[in-house]
Amino acid sequence: MARWLRPLAGALLLLDVAAALSFLHHRYEEMVQALFRVQSQCPYVTRIYSIGRSVEGRHLYVLEFSDYPGIHEPLEPEFKYVGNMHGNEVLGRELLLQLSEFLCEEYRRGNERITRLIRDTRIHIMPSMNPDGYEVAAKQGPDSNGYLTGRNNANGVDLNRNFPDLNTFMYYSGEISGPNHHIPLPDNWKSQVEPETLAVIQWISSYNFVLSANLHGGAVVANYPYDKSQDQRFRSHRRTVNTPTPDDKLFQKLAKTYSYAHGWMYRGWNCGDYFADGITNGASWYSLSKGMQDFNYLYTNCFEITLELSCNKFPPEEDLERQWMANREALVAFIEEVHQGIKGMVSDENNNGIAGAVISVQGISHDITSGDMGDYFRLLLPGTYTVTASAEGYQSQMVTTTVGPAAPALVHFQLKQDVVRKPPERKASGTRVNNKALQKKVVPRATRQRTQR
Repeated sequence: MARWLRPLAGALLLLDVAAALSFLHHRYEEMVQALFRVQSQCPYVTRIYSIGRSVEGRHLYVLEFSDYPGIHEPLEPEFKYVGNMHGNEVLGRELLLQLSEFLCEEYRRGNERITRLIRDTRIHIMPSMNPDGYEVAAKQGPDSNGYLTGRNNANGVDLNRNFPDLNTFMYYSGEISGPNHHIPLPDNWKSQVEPETLAVIQWISSYNFVLSANLHGGAVVANYPYDKSQDQRFRSHRRTVNTPTPDDKLFQKLAKTYSYAHGWMYRGWNCGDYFADGITNGASWYSLSKGMQDFNYLYTNCFEITLELSCNKFPPEEDLERQWMANREALVAFIEEVHQGIKGMVSDENNNGIAGAVISVQGISHDITSGDMGDYFRLLLPGTYTVTASAEGYQSQMVTTTVGPAAPALVHFQLKQDVVRKPPERKASGTRVNNKALQKKVVPRATRQRTQR
């Protein structure tokens, strides 16, 4: 149990909390007002931006916390929370508004832990990915809300079944030793997704997110990838198939970090279900296709989990304060998990950052890439690892490093350019050359075979 003392110690630092938080359900206009109120109270460490609009034209707002808002600082990881993906699952929306108020207030009060978190992390908070669905659910309110009322967007589409299906490609690739990372999108993907989904995909393509969670309701459990089972034949029979990623142990640790910092998630028995330690592999629970969680892992550098936070999808207002107290420490502790593993710069011999360099960890078949400035972040459990950085046109570099339980290990790579081999010189004119022999000598076998075809 010693490994869970850190979240407990962190919770003690947050006991002295300002009482200015408002425990109310926020309609769209009220949510926007709450976000801008936080921004006005903490103007030097916050920024509000929109990643796009919903079907009905509502902005998908994000509130950013950073000591340099709007700027990516090299070696400072990017983190995100996304709430209210299903419009009628509203607790996450309210918790993220509470978290935003809390971070601002505690920063102003000089809370050492929160100040350090904002200084060392770029935090992006999207309270609602589905504001249209929320308005449908909110019209009925908590007392008469149907289980599916407002779940989908205004086009009637479930946004967590709307991302490109990269799992199927990945499972096929696995059979032929293909990649399970940075899988390219199909050519027609934009025509297959909703405006909200399109906005999120473009968002996560623009920021080098390292860690993320999306907040749901209807159960109490921390759910980690993969969500989709490789064998879909079991789906109709409700048979569960554990489908782990190459980073399965890391994902379990991330999920447990939230679960054990939560008021009661870790107990396992919630909402009539039992999940050991309050966590579950997504496909082991039930198989889900085209979900956002798996998409993050297969398309970007981001490791995302799904947090199911309440039995009641639309809890009454009188329950919001209790839920906030149960989730407050967990929300902060999970952000802190972005600071583990290794990070560093990948540069050339002139110290220019190399974007898109591939970082591979021996024994874990899932690579990440460096960002636009050449910095990279690889979440890892404590241990000793052999890590390789490679980039097109450069010689690969391999290092062995040890990761501790606290701050990430700093591992930089400086890659040398590949030496370009000169083509063989042609013999002087007037000299007889055996063309067939020369071709056989200098043309690779694979090229000869293609030529013969």
